[in-house]
Amino acid sequence: MPPVAPAAEPSGRRRLASALWPPRVTRAQLVVALLLFVLGLGLAIQVSSTSDNSALRGARQEDLVRILDELDDRTQRLEDEKARLEKQRTELESSSDQAEEARKQTQEKEQQLGILAGTVAAEGPGITLTVGDPTGAVESDMLLDAIQELRAAGAEAIQVNGVRVVADSFFTGGGDDMRIDGTKVTAPYVFKVIGKPEDLEPALNIPGGVVQTLEKEQATATVERSAKIIVDALRPAKRPDYAQSSSQ
Repeated sequence: MPPVAPAAEPSGRRRLASALWPPRVTRAQLVVALLLFVLGLGLAIQVSSTSDNSALRGARQEDLVRILDELDDRTQRLEDEKARLEKQRTELESSSDQAEEARKQTQEKEQQLGILAGTVAAEGPGITLTVGDPTGAVESDMLLDAIQELRAAGAEAIQVNGVRVVADSFFTGGGDDMRIDGTKVTAPYVFKVIGKPEDLEPALNIPGGVVQTLEKEQATATVERSAKIIVDALRPAKRPDYAQSSSQ
């Protein structure tokens, strides 16, 4: 019987192929690949977010300052509201008489809603804005702009010349026939506003804002801070004709 020839040694190419396939992936390599994927996804989201803000690049400097100030003010108000709600939750959880605590908070909420609706008098720190109109050039939309700026700055209660201004108030006319909710008011227009004076006054004095607009129309506008502003003009409480509470 002839001798059997020894098997030929595999070539270098075959050894390389056998080493690469099937692929052998270690756990460490999988973790690294996952981290790289997450990093890439985060970079893509960041780039997308940066692109969304490109619309602000063409804005004027004073507009950017105003936007930033309003964002800061609204953020602070949201933080204050969050802290207040957390305090209420803590009081409810720790109170020995939770029913009494709930009743107390309900009464406080009723007072707050009454202030917003204009059915309850209010007092607190704020400002007085006095608008003089010697030439009769002030129109209703100018006073409405002042109201909107004050609300955006955190005003909680407002009255103008003895008329309580609430969410559904409307301004019409101008000059000698200026009216608020149908009630005639005459210059000087005195705004009594409750809120944080440090926020309210700058909101009126920003470049191109309420004060500058009124001065361009030969009107005068003065703002005074006060530790105590009284808003005592009241609106009658209205009972809805159709809406009813949905609570059972």
